[in-house]
Amino acid sequence: MAKADAAVRGGIAKLRSGISGTQNADPPVHQTGLGSRSNNPFASYEYPNSLFGEILDWMLAPLLLLWPISIAATNHVASVIANQPYDQALADNVSAIARLVKIEDGHVIVNLPASARTVLHADDIDSIYYHVLGPNSKIIHGDREIPWPALPGNIEARKILFRDDRIEAENVRVAYTFIPVKDDMPPLVVQVAETLRKRQDLASRIISGVLLPQFAIIPLAVILVYLGLTRGIAPLHRLRERIRRRRPTDLSPIPVLRVPDEVRPLVVAFNEMMGRLEENLQAQQRFIAQAAHQMRTPLTGLKTQTEIALSETDPAQMRHALQLIAESTDRTVHMINQLLILARAEASHEKLHQVVELDISALAREIAEEWVVRALAKKIDLGFESSGPLLIEGVPLLLRELLANLVDNAIKYTSPGGCVTLRVRSTDHAVIEVDDDGIGIPTDERGSIFERFYRVLGTDADGSGLGLAIAAEIAELHQARIDLLTGSRGRGSLFRVSFPPQHKTEESGTPAATVQT
Repeated sequence: MAKADAAVRGGIAKLRSGISGTQNADPPVHQTGLGSRSNNPFASYEYPNSLFGEILDWMLAPLLLLWPISIAATNHVASVIANQPYDQALADNVSAIARLVKIEDGHVIVNLPASARTVLHADDIDSIYYHVLGPNSKIIHGDREIPWPALPGNIEARKILFRDDRIEAENVRVAYTFIPVKDDMPPLVVQVAETLRKRQDLASRIISGVLLPQFAIIPLAVILVYLGLTRGIAPLHRLRERIRRRRPTDLSPIPVLRVPDEVRPLVVAFNEMMGRLEENLQAQQRFIAQAAHQMRTPLTGLKTQTEIALSETDPAQMRHALQLIAESTDRTVHMINQLLILARAEASHEKLHQVVELDISALAREIAEEWVVRALAKKIDLGFESSGPLLIEGVPLLLRELLANLVDNAIKYTSPGGCVTLRVRSTDHAVIEVDDDGIGIPTDERGSIFERFYRVLGTDADGSGLGLAIAAEIAELHQARIDLLTGSRGRGSLFRVSFPPQHKTEESGTPAATVQT
C-alpha cells in the first residue's frame, strides 16, 4: 500500500509540474506597438505562484491525506468482517464441547467421540486446538499448547469469551468459557484456538476488492479535477485575450456582462482605474494645448521685439527695445518655470517626493522672510502670525511652492502701501491664511480663478494665470481644501488652506510669533 501511495503521489507531482508549466508558460506575444515583449517591462516577470496550481493543491492534498486513512479504515473493517463468521464457528465448537463435559461423583468426564476429534482437526488451512482444564488447572482432555486464560473477577457461567494469543510463535484466536463445579472450587475451562490464515485471506480479499477500484478512481478523479479547473478558469483566459487585443489607446471600460462573479469586482475596479487614467490623459492633453497657446504668444512677441531692435539705429530706441525683450524673457521664463512646477505637482508625489512630518509654521515663516525684500520694494507691509509650532504630514518642496504662489499672488495684486499677512493657526486642524487688502476678486469670478491661465480682467499686473492653479493642485495632493474669502479688513482677498486633522501640535513654551516688515 505504501508503494502504491508513493506511486500515486509521484504521478500527481508530475501532473502538477506539467500543469504548472502549461499555465505559467508565456503566451505568444504579437510584436506590435506596446504589446511587444521588447517594449513591455513586465513581460519577463515571473509570478511567485499560480492560482490554478493553488486550487489544485487544495483539492488534491486532502485526497492524498484521506487515502491512507481510508486504507487503514478498510483494513480494520475487513478484519472485523472476517472475524465474525470464524468467531461464530469457534463459539459453536466451545459450546459443543462444553455440553459433553459432565461431573459424576466429583470426577470430570469429557465424552468426546473420536469422530468429533477428527472433525476438529480436519481443517487443511488452519490448525485447531482444544482442551478442557480442571479446577486445579490440570488438562483433563485435549491439547496442551493453548495458554491458560486469566480468571476474570466476575465469572459468568457458560458465556463465550474471545481473546487473541500465540501458540508456537503463531497468532491464534481463542474462544473459551467457564463451567462452574462447586461454590468453593474454581470452574472448569473449555478452550478452542484457531490460527488466523483463513481470516487473513478473507480480510485480504475484502481489502483488495475495495482498494483496487480506487487505483482507477483516484487517477480518474485527478483528471476530472484538472479538466474541471481548466474549464472553470477558461473565462479568465478569454478576459485576458480581450484585454490583450485592445489597442494601446483604447481605455474604454471592459464589459462585465459575461465576466464571472468572482472576477467582476476586479474588472469593475480596473475599469474605474482606466477611467481615472482617461481623465488624467485628457487633462494632460488640455494642459499641453493651453501651454502651447500661452507660450506661442510671448515667443511671437519676442521675435517681433527682436526684429524691431535690429531695425533701430538710434541707441536710445535700441536700448528701450532690448529692455522690452528682457522683460518679455523674464515673463516667459517665469511662465515656463510655473508650467514645470504644475507638471511636477500633477505627477504622483508618492513616487517623486517623500511625505514627511514637518513644522508648517516654520516653513511659512521662511516663506515670509524670503518675500520681505519684494514686499518692501513695492512698499507693502508683509506680516507673519503664528501660534507656535504646528506639525503636519506633507511634501516640503510642494508646500513651499503653494505658500510662495499665494504670497506672490497677494503681493502682485495689492497696491503700494497695502498690507499682506501670512497667518498659521490651529483649531482641530492646521489652517494657513494669506490675507491682503488689495483689489480683491469679484464674487462671480471666484469659481474660475483656480483654472489654468485664467486671469481677472481689468488688472495690469504681470502673471501667467498658473500660480493659483498650482496652489490648488498641491492642496489637492495633500487632501487639503483651499477657499477664497473676502479679506479680514472688509476688502481684498483671503486665501484659506485647511489641512485634514492629521497634524500633531508640539507641546512647547514658545510664545506666539508676529513678524512685521
